[in-house]
Amino acid sequence: MIGGFVRLRFVQPPYGNPITMILSRLRPVCFFLAFAAAALSVVPERAFALETKAREALLIDLETGTALLEKDADSPMPPASMSKIMTAYMVFDRLKDGRLSLDDELPVSEKAWKMGGSKMFVRVNTKIRVEDLLRGVIVQSGNDACIVLAEGLAGTEAAFAEAMTRRAKEIGLTNSHFANATGWPDPNHWMTPRDLVTLARRVIEDFPEYYKFYSETEFTWSEIRQSNRNPLLYKSVGADGLKTGHTEEAGYGLTASATQGDRRLVMVLNGMASQRERAEESARIMAWGFREFDNFKLAQPGENIENALVWLGESATVPLVAPDGLTVTMSRAARVNMKVKVVYESPVPAPIEVGQQIGKLVVSAPDTELIEVPLYAGEAVEQLGVFGRLTAALKFLIFGNS
Repeated sequence: MIGGFVRLRFVQPPYGNPITMILSRLRPVCFFLAFAAAALSVVPERAFALETKAREALLIDLETGTALLEKDADSPMPPASMSKIMTAYMVFDRLKDGRLSLDDELPVSEKAWKMGGSKMFVRVNTKIRVEDLLRGVIVQSGNDACIVLAEGLAGTEAAFAEAMTRRAKEIGLTNSHFANATGWPDPNHWMTPRDLVTLARRVIEDFPEYYKFYSETEFTWSEIRQSNRNPLLYKSVGADGLKTGHTEEAGYGLTASATQGDRRLVMVLNGMASQRERAEESARIMAWGFREFDNFKLAQPGENIENALVWLGESATVPLVAPDGLTVTMSRAARVNMKVKVVYESPVPAPIEVGQQIGKLVVSAPDTELIEVPLYAGEAVEQLGVFGRLTAALKFLIFGNS
């Protein structure tokens, strides 16, 4: 049972034989069991109201998927070098399934050597280890390293970009299209903040053994040491990745992730006016997300949340469970007035199968979207025999629901 919940059970007439037709004329009864834990009357500050200088923004709690801040999060935008997260994802895929090794060496073409923008400074007609190329992409944001990887894995950068677009759809990126491996400006190259958050999640969860590259603050190649451009890696916010981006059209952007305690936030900001604005805004918003919001565990996986009354069953009640449990993210201010209800029609007619949906858990709080989680029968309940059903119906007729 969950302390502090409001349990709402809609008690309806029983089901079944002709006696129940008589009972169905009885007035339905609604009753509430309230607990004091959610009874305070503090008016919370409005959540999700933070202003940002970013043109597009999205901040989510990774465990619950709750958006703490949204601004044009589903608008296609030029991602610049943030799309290199997808380039690296393609390499991680090959590493994980064994088609590629960190020690494999890939040749440097003239195209890669001549590529402009941010560079790893590869040398034409040499070969470079995949691990070094990954650091060149992730830490140094090297366009030349991206092309070496693209040509090595797909033959041409164009073929690699097509493969990126296909794979993106497979892993849940619903509004992204890639024209190259670098994020170089192209009208056919776009992503949304929501897709970048999804991609960051997939990198973190699918490739924990390679995600560590994103926390490295510097890498040296060709005797040129370059620092990671992610400004949050140098702030005390718990950041451990991912990638910056900048073009004239895109502005300054950042896809970043940070942990504090057992929480992880993922943030995408884009369209800022300068490196300084990107650094200040990203640190401010990430700190705000950890400070103003928290995760509240309301139910453990498989926990017995409520015992629902059963009609004409061999057991008088059936446990209601949420198989995956329930953790919610909300502002600490909104938590004060949070209300949690167990809602179901009572009594539940037997027979009942294990896993049968019986009701739902409803969570509400000021300025927070309503959360509803299905509740299922934790045990099977067989129906009474004919004599048992008749006896139960007569008792209900005489004594009511008592």
